[in-house]
Amino acid sequence: MAADRLQFHEMGLDDRVLKAVADLGWALPTLIQEKAIPLALEGKDILSRARTGSGKTAAYSIPVIQRILASKQTVRAQEVRALVLIPTKELGNQVQTMMRQLTAYCSRDVRVADISGRADVSAQRPMLMEKPDVVVGTPSRVLAHITAQNLVLHSSLEMLVVDEADLLFSFGFEADLKNLLCHLPKIYQSFLMSATFSEDVQALKELLLHNPVTLKLQGSQLPDASQLQQYTVKCEEEDKFLLIYTLLKLRLVQGKTLIFVSDVERCYRVKLFLEQFGIPACVLNSELPIQSRCHIISQYNQGFYDYIIATDERSLAEPACTSQPAGTSQPAGTSQPAAKGKKKKKKKGGNNKDKEYGVSRGVDFQDVANVINFDFPVTIESYIHRVGRTARADNPGTALSFICHSELALLKDVEEVLTGDSAESALQPYEFKMEVIEGFRYRCRDAMRSVTKQAVKEARLKEIKRQLLNSEKLKTYFEDNPRDLQLLRHDKALHPAVIKPHLKNIPDYLIPEAMRGFVGSWSDRRKRKDRYTPHGVNKSNFKKNKGNNPLKTFRSKKRN
Repeated sequence: MAADRLQFHEMGLDDRVLKAVADLGWALPTLIQEKAIPLALEGKDILSRARTGSGKTAAYSIPVIQRILASKQTVRAQEVRALVLIPTKELGNQVQTMMRQLTAYCSRDVRVADISGRADVSAQRPMLMEKPDVVVGTPSRVLAHITAQNLVLHSSLEMLVVDEADLLFSFGFEADLKNLLCHLPKIYQSFLMSATFSEDVQALKELLLHNPVTLKLQGSQLPDASQLQQYTVKCEEEDKFLLIYTLLKLRLVQGKTLIFVSDVERCYRVKLFLEQFGIPACVLNSELPIQSRCHIISQYNQGFYDYIIATDERSLAEPACTSQPAGTSQPAGTSQPAAKGKKKKKKKGGNNKDKEYGVSRGVDFQDVANVINFDFPVTIESYIHRVGRTARADNPGTALSFICHSELALLKDVEEVLTGDSAESALQPYEFKMEVIEGFRYRCRDAMRSVTKQAVKEARLKEIKRQLLNSEKLKTYFEDNPRDLQLLRHDKALHPAVIKPHLKNIPDYLIPEAMRGFVGSWSDRRKRKDRYTPHGVNKSNFKKNKGNNPLKTFRSKKRN
């Protein structure tokens, strides 16, 4: 089968690009890369739908780099030749990283600039004055630079890429995008990359593409059951906390895990709850500075942390913007009242939130074994993007969703779309007997009593202050001392809640019978701890042998 596949070296790519691809360990192109790269090199406009984790970023990055290298053989003038539009700052950072990896051997010929960060427009002006070959940014930030005359595209732009196109309008960029088109040349090559084909994508197609080639490479928007196992647990609010505690503390969920919640307050509530049991976790939400968010994602990918608690706040606004009735493929009508209620809460303290935040969308979290939907997403697109953080490429993954009574209608809509014409549902019930972990409930309630609204508020302020200090005040220090940046951790305990030490340990009598074989007991750990001596001297043995001269007790054997 591999012999029939088109290889990277058969695509007519520059040797420097091929060397960078080899360094990344890519033996074969993915399906989207195999189909899209040759078409893009022919100069065709492309509308592509491929599921998350299929290699879409490289599918447009490689032809963009190749075309720039080819054009520089004849035209040496330095100009902005490619523009990559993305919906979130986190994705902008990821696209820049990918392009820099692919231009490792031609970085002088192809320069990439990410302007999606939170830096002031005037602070980014010197970077754009150098006219980088590729500019990556959100539509609003690109338009701001054009208005400030820091960026001129109408005479030089050759390629336009819209990544995660299905999210661009839902993130509120419709007006910015339409204004931006007035500043682009009449002729340019366009790529629209999306995980789903929604009405927004069709609208973008009409605006941007000219006789495009449409690639629909997977029938299913998520990997099949052999690669991605999707489970649901029906439980109420208290049971959600009980489940997350036992799953993580008893190591029933193993490997790197993303835990998605609905809002920022919920994010800190779950973190403080887990802290009570000595389970460290990072938080990732729109209130944190962009530098901290990107650093957390980078360290998570390097294996520094096992658990991230992330918010998916953007999806709460989507149903309110949708006019579809209940019972259609979008679950907007069924969830609209709930979404409105959430929106009112957000107005109360959402002034400092980053509107261009989004970690469930397009960001490449590496080697994620599990996704836990602590709060079920309110749209099908949100579910697909969340669950798409695991089972990427050919890696296996598991998705577990906690479903309370009010979320059953949303679950039904998601099941209908994912199951399609198949007789078997894509989401299977998680066979878990709640009565087995009933003994942990009193500990769970004890911890929940300590996580008050005041404790959550204090934790929120403390974390924001700490991350602002890390990202701004120490920025120049970390530039001079990059190794110290590696040691900066984001999963430290916040401790505004009262920590009860006994909750960190699991007594033997609480461990269910079926799990005692592979869950280490507390008494075993205590025995090992008692045997450990910090100074390397076993005091009990020393006292026992006191008075014996070790030189006199030494015995040697004669050799025959």
